[in-house]
Amino acid sequence: MITNIEIAGQPEFYVAGITVRTINKDGQSQKDIGALWTRFMNEGISQTIAGRVSDDTYCLYTDYETDYTGYYTALIGCKVSSPDQLPDGLTGLTVHKGKYKVFTLTGKFPENVHEAWQEIWRSETDRAYTVDFDLYAGNAKSFEETGVKIYLAIN
Repeated sequence: MITNIEIAGQPEFYVAGITVRTINKDGQSQKDIGALWTRFMNEGISQTIAGRVSDDTYCLYTDYETDYTGYYTALIGCKVSSPDQLPDGLTGLTVHKGKYKVFTLTGKFPENVHEAWQEIWRSETDRAYTVDFDLYAGNAKSFEETGVKIYLAIN
């Protein structure tokens, strides 16, 4: 459930992690991103990321073919001090400075994220389709209580 919405500026930062190219059609993105999450957790990917600056986890959505109905790239990873010198198999991306519509979520994770994105897709937000991202707080008391914010790049 979305409990708060605000507009905020975001400074440039870098994220390193693993990627998948997917599409929202017929639930494909849920399968692909779910498998990416499983790999990220089971292989301890966050522990292999050099220059990690926090225990937070990010899921970036970028390289949009068109809009949310077309293909895009999802990256699950961690914020890093530099995108250089990454281990083989990891991708580094830059989240450029910009204006974002920030959604703060409550409710049971991960269902709350899926429900929030459904609501966002139905909204009339003037999206930039550059880089959107979910921020998962690294200090959760339990998996189900993970704190989540969704950052939607806007024009």
